Amino acid sequence: MNDFNNNYYDVNNPNRTAGRNYPASDMQSGYKSYYDNRGYTSYRQSDSSSEFYYSPKKPKSSKGKKVLTGIVAILSVIAIGTTSIVGYTLITGSNPVSTNASASKSDKSDSSEDSKDSDSSEAVDRSNLPTIAQLSTPKDAMSIPDIVDKVSPSVVGISCILSQGTATGSGIVMSKDGYIITNAHVVDGAKSVSVLLPKTYAKDKNTKEEDLTYKATIVGKDTQTDIAVLKIDAKDLVACEFGKSSEVKVGEVSIVIGNPLGFSLANSVTSGIISAKDRVLTVQDRTMNLIQTDASINNGNSGGPLINAYGQVIGITSAKVSSTYGEGLGFAIPIDEAMPIIKSLMENGFVKRPSLGVTGRNISATYSEYYNVPRGYQVVSVIKGSGAEKAGVQKNDIIIGINDTSISTLSELNAIKNKCKVGDTVKLTVYRDGKMIDLQVKLDEASNAESDDSQQEDYSQRYKSYSDLFRDYMNNF
Repeated sequence: MNDFNNNYYDVNNPNRTAGRNYPASDMQSGYKSYYDNRGYTSYRQSDSSSEFYYSPKKPKSSKGKKVLTGIVAILSVIAIGTTSIVGYTLITGSNPVSTNASASKSDKSDSSEDSKDSDSSEAVDRSNLPTIAQLSTPKDAMSIPDIVDKVSPSVVGISCILSQGTATGSGIVMSKDGYIITNAHVVDGAKSVSVLLPKTYAKDKNTKEEDLTYKATIVGKDTQTDIAVLKIDAKDLVACEFGKSSEVKVGEVSIVIGNPLGFSLANSVTSGIISAKDRVLTVQDRTMNLIQTDASINNGNSGGPLINAYGQVIGITSAKVSSTYGEGLGFAIPIDEAMPIIKSLMENGFVKRPSLGVTGRNISATYSEYYNVPRGYQVVSVIKGSGAEKAGVQKNDIIIGINDTSISTLSELNAIKNKCKVGDTVKLTVYRDGKMIDLQVKLDEASNAESDDSQQEDYSQRYKSYSDLFRDYMNNF
């Protein structure tokens, strides 16, 4: 407090100040103010506390003011002279400035105008720049509204009743008589399936949703490629037009139509570009070759079309990356790879593939480390009469290689096996009782939809480790 009152009025002793004396006659009731050399003023009233405000002193006049006054006077004279010259020029019409100076100014003016013209010619007209959609579409492409009008009648809603609730997805009409394509995971485990046609099929305003809903039968599904074919008893449907996914270019426009988050948002349209081709991803233990797009894909879009700039279906939307990891990462099954699967499902109800004749489960990293065994595909059962049984494959064998290529999961095993044909012989490397054994297995034809990969799902659920269950739980988010 002593430091604070230094050189200021002492509020505790009205008759003295700290370091400064004031006449006692000034110490009267009411407000009193005193200036100190620091520019602060003290206001005090009897029986009240002091307040301090910053109010700097007015500076004393100095020689600087005189100099400034002289400069202002000189500038005033110059201004008066200039005004006189301009007035004389306007009245007489003569130019008191020399011809050389005029010519110099004229040259500068011309060069300035030329410079402005040059700058204006080089300037970019930004008032009519093309949009991203225009830059990513060829000149002969359709407009997005025309594409929507063309494809929307071919996009339907899929509703499934499951043992523990319901699920919805999207589908693509591929024929006038009611064949519909969707994802296998959309109808997986469904007790019953129904198809909701878009409102473009309504006969009049009084048409209800029930009038546009048809019961569907599952013609066939293939979990390995995540494709399913449905059939409804309907006629004169608008079939989609298929394009060629092999002709798609990265950066080209892409459009998605589907039912995100259920039928309340039916036939929603999103657009983007093709982000990449030939993305090899493992989705729920299935290795798939996919097209990547940044067009928005959400739950309910699965099974819907990925469309190019000509209104042609080039893919079947299948998956998206969770928002926990990133945004704008959607994937679709290339239509070129899907068509042979679709054809086989329509003809046989399943996909004809070579089969080893075994069922089993993947050895997880935790299981492998705990039991000190290699990672691979552990055989749980061997089908009687199969090529595996004839070759000597036994229960609990761990398949760790095929055709001299090491594998650790069923998807890796199938990726190599499916490149072979029915009747081919493959070399299996199995781990048995601490030893590695090579066996020659002749591939049979899978007789029905219960192929190796479908059996894997059942057994993997039965033998999953805690780490696998935790991973599955986190995948839900």
